[in-house]
Amino acid sequence: LVRLVESGGGSVQAGGSLRLSCVGSGYDYTMCMAWFRQSPGAEREGVAAIDSDGTISYAESVKGRFTVSVDWDKKTLYLQMNNLRPDDSALYYCAADEVDYGLDAASEDFQYWGQGTQVTVFS
Repeated sequence: LVRLVESGGGSVQAGGSLRLSCVGSGYDYTMCMAWFRQSPGAEREGVAAIDSDGTISYAESVKGRFTVSVDWDKKTLYLQMNNLRPDDSALYYCAADEVDYGLDAASEDFQYWGQGTQVTVFS
């Protein structure tokens, strides 16, 4: 059974930084892994993704501020978030799938999800 567990969320002042982690278990191969976020009343949106071949993609709104990385051996996905803004506040989810969707697919296409970690940025 594939399981994804996020951590690292919290409250931070605008301009600050946070690092999210997502630890995977229950599988023994590389998968496309991604970060999504959802704020109240909004649709879930893709933030960053790494395909199994290492191809990285970012949402335009986070380019230059967020960095996604992965340790395949540890099955851990990271999201370094710098220069955070209040509109980055959301519940951040880790997702994974055997298909290399990048950020091109809808969130519903990803098969595996974590429970989410809250990020709150105050001004």
